[in-house]
Amino acid sequence: MATKAISDASFHDDVIAADKPVLVDFWAEWCGPCRMIGPALEEISEELGDKVTITKINIDEHPDAPARYGVRGIPTMILFKNGAPAATKVGAAPKSALKGWLEGEL
Repeated sequence: MATKAISDASFHDDVIAADKPVLVDFWAEWCGPCRMIGPALEEISEELGDKVTITKINIDEHPDAPARYGVRGIPTMILFKNGAPAATKVGAAPKSALKGWLEGEL
């Protein structure tokens, strides 16, 4: 399952009301580290798609959700469980580190 682009308008349905954990990647087009981890998140989504939904929200196009969850730097990844933030990771990392962190939080 590929990563899913979400918006401020769809945030509640895609993240808060989801029936399984959701990782939200807060990113922007101009952010080099964000673009660097994009392919890794796509691969992780394929590998862990049965356990977690991986989504992406562009902070420039959709500023409400980042403001609501205190996103100050990007990339920021917040794992939501049962509609609430459960874990946060800020900054780029290799795929192995991202996957290890996510698996440890699921």
